[in-house]
Amino acid sequence: MTSTTPAADQIRAGLQAARLDSTSEADWTSFEARFDTEFPRLQSLFHRLYGHDADAELLQVVLDAAVSWQERPADLKAIDASRAMAPDWFQSNRTLGGVCYVDLYAGSLAGVRERIPYFRTLGLTYLHLMPLFLAPEENSDGGYAVSSYRDVDPRLGTMSELAGLVRELRENGIALVVDFIFNHTSNEHAWARKAIAGDPDFADFYWIFPDRRMPDAFEQTVREIFPDDHPGSFVQLEDGRWIWASFHSFQWDLNYTSPRVFRAMAGEMLFLANQGVDIIRMDAVAFIWKQLGTACESLPEAHLLLQAFNAVCRLAAPSLLFKSEAIVHPDEVAQYIDPGECQLSYNPLQMALIWNSLATREVSLLSQALERRHGIPDGTAWVNYVRSHDDIGWTFSDEDAAELGIDGHDHRRFLNAFYVNRFPDSFARGVPFQDNPRTGDCRISGTTASLAGLEAGDSAAVARILLAHSIILSTGGIPLLYLGDEVGQLNDYAYTEDPAKADDSRWVGRPAYPTERYAARTDRTADAGAVFTDLVHLIDVRQSTPEFAGSRLLPFHTHNPHVLGYQRPGLLDGEASTVVVLANVADTPQTVGATTLSGLPRTGAELISGRRLRLDTALTLAAHDVLWIRI
Repeated sequence: MTSTTPAADQIRAGLQAARLDSTSEADWTSFEARFDTEFPRLQSLFHRLYGHDADAELLQVVLDAAVSWQERPADLKAIDASRAMAPDWFQSNRTLGGVCYVDLYAGSLAGVRERIPYFRTLGLTYLHLMPLFLAPEENSDGGYAVSSYRDVDPRLGTMSELAGLVRELRENGIALVVDFIFNHTSNEHAWARKAIAGDPDFADFYWIFPDRRMPDAFEQTVREIFPDDHPGSFVQLEDGRWIWASFHSFQWDLNYTSPRVFRAMAGEMLFLANQGVDIIRMDAVAFIWKQLGTACESLPEAHLLLQAFNAVCRLAAPSLLFKSEAIVHPDEVAQYIDPGECQLSYNPLQMALIWNSLATREVSLLSQALERRHGIPDGTAWVNYVRSHDDIGWTFSDEDAAELGIDGHDHRRFLNAFYVNRFPDSFARGVPFQDNPRTGDCRISGTTASLAGLEAGDSAAVARILLAHSIILSTGGIPLLYLGDEVGQLNDYAYTEDPAKADDSRWVGRPAYPTERYAARTDRTADAGAVFTDLVHLIDVRQSTPEFAGSRLLPFHTHNPHVLGYQRPGLLDGEASTVVVLANVADTPQTVGATTLSGLPRTGAELISGRRLRLDTALTLAAHDVLWIRI
């Protein structure tokens, strides 16, 4: 290897000492090549974060990576090699994601294994298992208060079972995604217990202060996230000290200004990668760096941290991908998306604006977002979803809304009222989360079917469900289904009877496996069957439409405020081809005029129905109709 700096020379010498006798020459040469590529980037990032005095910790980070690579199973190294040859593997039009809680959907990891044949039938190639690591039984925040990143919740299985499940999923063409709770740990984590006990090796793992002076100073500029759990951003310990807890009193924020925390968390990432995990969802990435006098959200150092972790993983688990979870201003969401930072990102703006379009029956905000905010760097992809395990927040930009004559504050109040059935003739049956009746501010919880009108018995509910999913299937990136929504599962109000969940309305949208609905999924006369049959057809059409690969999207202005339009250019059998998508969000038929269509060929193949459409005359779409027209 070529020398670059004195620090690199020192680390190189240490690497030779870290080589195991069992490591083949090919494996070691592979690691050395990646070291030459990635170390300069990692070193620069580390110095920007921690200064040159942290070189000793940097050495340990690289040595940990070297050991982790040598311990990486051979089948995972083979995956690393194959994906290096096809780095855009996740951008295929055949990629389809599903997400679920292990306990609610399948009972255990063994239950997930039993559902693999169904996943294949559905067409899944990506499975996100919601937090499955050891967490307190009550104060778990749905598993997001992690007590150990190396232990599976014993009620679900073991880490050995998880590694076995990963292998079986991969044999069936399904990549595994797990959550990496990046900003905080449970207060029961061993690190947390050692920190408050005064262990000097863990004293700086968390933000702990002897009195209120520094917490008060930080809270001058830091917003409250969940004021119902605790006001402010700090909670008091039994001994009178104060500790940073952005989200819940039992979730303590890690102190990433310490390079020791960086090293520890890098080790946890690499451990999970060596169990076979393909993608890790980086939870709450906007909050990971704190700086006095700022909002402590999306600071530049948060991006440097993610890039540095990315460089470490390129050394020891080169095919591992990061997925960012940043429910912040759209401009900030985009900042996390980069091949050297997070290759994947949730698309909260598109999700929120799909629901906005269904409520308003107009598409202006969604059309604007697709035209202005959909484009992201090559080598990255959106993860598009209709709804998640969490609440819906109206994350559109007030500036974007103002351009369309919409007052963002008032419009959010309308959407909140509409989706919790406080607006005349609303079809939605959502439940408010963090409700403030005085200001009208809240976020929305609920399943897709209940939000779309199925719970209310609205006759257009099934069509709305299909329309919403047709958008995530056709806009480019990875479409992600909340499993159970494909059979129209409804809100589960039983959470109110569980003291551990009763104060968190998000549980209404996390029902247990809907057995009866799955049993009826082939009966088109039942709601479950109507949703399932047509949604699977949309998935099948997508997977046979190569133009839907990748993320490139071009606008198509329909000149009808109720009809969404966009174009997906691509290749069909090696030739240039485009699919024009039209979707009518109105409750009545809508027309796209002949003049609007005049730039298209005289006819096109409508892929969903298999019909040939005339495009030299006005085109009428039925209420909630969707057309995928190949031209």
